[in-house]
Amino acid sequence: MYQDRIILTTKDILEKEFKIDTRGYRPQEVDKYLDIIIKDLEEYQTIIREVKEENRELIDDNMKLKQEIRRLRTKLDAIKDYPVGEVHNSDLLRRLSNLEKIIYGKE
Repeated sequence: MYQDRIILTTKDILEKEFKIDTRGYRPQEVDKYLDIIIKDLEEYQTIIREVKEENRELIDDNMKLKQEIRRLRTKLDAIKDYPVGEVHNSDLLRRLSNLEKIIYGKE
């Protein structure tokens, strides 16, 4: 998902070999490689922020859904106390199960 946004892998960085001039490594080659590493690091930081925000949103959604389930179970318990025609516990459990499927998105 995020891998297409990152250019280098840790293996690429570890195995990188620079050409050597008379004075040592070629500065332009090293600078270009460091620029790529910096770009990837910035991208990793952006991805981490995005994932943290997505995680925070999912936690909030999860809490809301749990509250909704508690509310519906309370409502269901209240309905159990009032016998209505031909409604049986199995009907209520089936309805609760259907509601949970709707809330959790399972079929």
